Amino acid sequence: MSDSPKVWLTTLGCSKNQVDSDKVTAVLHDAGYGDAATPESADVVMVNTCAFIEPAREESINTVLELAGSKRDDAKLVVIGCMAQRYEQELVDALPEADAVIGLDRYGELVGSLDRLTEWQPLEIRPAQRSAMDILFETRRPTPSTPYAYVKVAEGCDKACTFCAIPQFRGKQRSRRPDNIHAEIAGLVAGGVGEVVLVAQDLAAYGRDAGIEGGIEGLVERVADTPGLRRLRLYYLYPREIRPRLIETIASTPNVVDYFDLSLQHVSPDLLRAMKRPGSGEAHLSLIGDIRRNAPEAALRSSFIIGFPGETESNVDELEAFLRTAELDWVGLFPYSPEEGTPAADFLQQVDPDDALERLRHLQAVQDEITQARNAAQIGSTVEVLVDQVEDGQAVGRSYRQAPEIDGVILLDEGGPGDWLTAEISGAFGTDLEARVVV
Repeated sequence: MSDSPKVWLTTLGCSKNQVDSDKVTAVLHDAGYGDAATPESADVVMVNTCAFIEPAREESINTVLELAGSKRDDAKLVVIGCMAQRYEQELVDALPEADAVIGLDRYGELVGSLDRLTEWQPLEIRPAQRSAMDILFETRRPTPSTPYAYVKVAEGCDKACTFCAIPQFRGKQRSRRPDNIHAEIAGLVAGGVGEVVLVAQDLAAYGRDAGIEGGIEGLVERVADTPGLRRLRLYYLYPREIRPRLIETIASTPNVVDYFDLSLQHVSPDLLRAMKRPGSGEAHLSLIGDIRRNAPEAALRSSFIIGFPGETESNVDELEAFLRTAELDWVGLFPYSPEEGTPAADFLQQVDPDDALERLRHLQAVQDEITQARNAAQIGSTVEVLVDQVEDGQAVGRSYRQAPEIDGVILLDEGGPGDWLTAEISGAFGTDLEARVVV
């Protein structure tokens, strides 16, 4: 093959997977590989899979099979990511369509594997092979096409939640060096990124594993000073790790948005103990009260598992009462998924999936009313909006209250991608808002 091979990469799953894909792409670029415009034109088709819960795994398999059917006959199909890490041999056995299955801890072999598959022999001397963690942590990735970017500050998780398989395939928490994170953010901002979202499986515990002085608070204070950075947002805050200093740091640092993504999961003390999670509905409300005292205009998000083993109708009533009292801006409700190898998968009193979905639909209706009311309360206010995209001629953006991809959006009467505009909220419908640009 005389020209450098072209790669198409499809990414599934969470924002942390997207960061991994960006870094894999950068490593392939460094090695001379190019980007394919379509899967059909690629020499190598790759899928970065998700293995978090069963629906994500089903989507991963379906995507692999779909791309296997659409790629050129001579193109190679490579499966990477969480599912490749967790089920490598099973995928090798079950997917003869795949030419290679490469898990997270084998990313250091990725370039060599593609060279062999494509029979490409580049003339230039390759850089020294890097480890998987070097690739995921140290690689400078291309600036994304969006005016926001996710930056992963740690890999893995030390928590022992009984429903979660992430530690099985992501491992224990390993925090990046602050200077490395700061350099990545500076590069992204120099490339036009205005909003950075810090992500990790357990973001608020950043630095503890490596003895990094200052922890997450010190990191936030350091990177918030990056010249040109307009917004810094934090995702996935484990409630026990949200110390007063972290609340104060978020509330008092000008370009750190007052947005708290709280990983609460439920409010029943019995269920939370079974999940090996901290707290109770009362403790959660106390935390929310502390946040709102420090940041009265804060936007709050959380996620809850419905149908965890042993959950009763009374527990669902508790959660409904909590939602009505807490008045969270955004809530994600997810049906419990029994994950192979997790303690909860073997618990007695498994909840019928149909019952769990019915409970979820009821709670979603409750929360929809709350979210609509919280949005309607914004009418007449003036906010700073970052325009993410223009869709069918409509500028679509977000204020500090909306995180990318998971919350509602603001529809504007003008603006282009990357614009920072001052707008007055003029309408609310469902999860979204309308606004008129005033500056």
